[in-house]
Amino acid sequence: MATTDLTSIARTAPTSSAPRVSTMAEGLVGSEILKIAAEIRALIKGGRTVCNLTVGDFDPKQFPIPDALKKAIVDAYDANETNYPPSNGMPELRDALPRFYERELGLRYPLESFLVASGARPVIYGIYRAVVDPGDTVVYPVPSWNNNHYVHMLGAKGVTVPCGPESRFLPSKSELLATLPTARLVCLNSPLNPTGTAMARDQLLGVCEAICAENAKRASRGEKPVYLMYDHIYWMLTAKGTEHYTPPQLVPEMAKYTIFVDGISKAFAATGVRVGWAVGPTDVIDRMSAIIGHVGAWAPRAEQIATARLLDDTSAIKTYVDAMHAGLGSRLNALHEAFQSMKSSGLPVDSLSPEGAIYLTVRIAPFGKKTPSGAELKTNEDVRRYVLEAAGVGIVPFQAFGVPGDDGWFRLSVGAVSEREIRDAMPRLAEALKAL
Repeated sequence: MATTDLTSIARTAPTSSAPRVSTMAEGLVGSEILKIAAEIRALIKGGRTVCNLTVGDFDPKQFPIPDALKKAIVDAYDANETNYPPSNGMPELRDALPRFYERELGLRYPLESFLVASGARPVIYGIYRAVVDPGDTVVYPVPSWNNNHYVHMLGAKGVTVPCGPESRFLPSKSELLATLPTARLVCLNSPLNPTGTAMARDQLLGVCEAICAENAKRASRGEKPVYLMYDHIYWMLTAKGTEHYTPPQLVPEMAKYTIFVDGISKAFAATGVRVGWAVGPTDVIDRMSAIIGHVGAWAPRAEQIATARLLDDTSAIKTYVDAMHAGLGSRLNALHEAFQSMKSSGLPVDSLSPEGAIYLTVRIAPFGKKTPSGAELKTNEDVRRYVLEAAGVGIVPFQAFGVPGDDGWFRLSVGAVSEREIRDAMPRLAEALKAL
């Protein structure tokens, strides 16, 4: 068969000023984190040594998935579990999830409250699609991960609640209260990406009480409720000494309004295995199931069967999660201690003690200083580039998480680096800052 070369046609720039894609697609912004990651990959390919603290992922050399999960996946493929799964999840996994939630979180939900999908992202999209109409108000704190993009895709109105270091970048009841009368969806994440901080009991309790009070008013007027999307994908990685809380645990009435985002991607370093789930009120879950079914965002059949086996294996879970806590804790503490040491020596840095997830929040604020080449550092982007070029340390500014100002706050992620890489990189960073 002769080949028709379409390369030049496919690459031809549009001759008309009229857009060739939808208004939504035209205005959708790409991921800032992925841009930074591509820059770092290019540097590494060119022979640079880079301590890559940018990606919210795990290097399998550092954190492989559980052996029990790997074996169960292989066994399922050997058993030819390769056809379509049910659109709401394999029965084995949907049966295991209620047991898992009751055993580990003390929450007893009916089977119909669980919906399986190919990771947490389709679950988040399904929540937005199920409860938000174009023009509805979605409330979320900043910094936070990707809510601005989901708001854009839905044609919703995003209302941000700026949070700072004084509240460990997490919102309180008083900060959310003014937004609730117009809200359709409130989005919370704890432990939080990007900060690695977790909501305290009273903090979350106040938010839940406010949502219940608002919904009582709406019910009396026959109006739609406000829902809470509670993304706790990192809950099993909550740091020692920090307690993880859930809305229905504190206020059972919140089971009517809370939709959980969860999965195996973070707790079991299984980001590429693509198994996530939603838990919530059955009427909302039913509509989400229809949405995800049409999108085809189903988790692979074999991986679902393997996940079901893992979730019932309490011994394997404990062994693995204990090792994860040890590995992540040593890395996060090494970073935190290094930044506190630099701070003590007079360098313009700070950090918040880690409370969970794989992230450390740090402040690097040498604004107004000049690099050895004479360039003045004015913005977070200036600092990011200098730190990467001068110290070989990759970091992500809070602008990637919706924060507009240049206050020197950055996310550092430890899932893809060794403790040795961190300890080797921090003196390089200190020297680069001293050279300003």
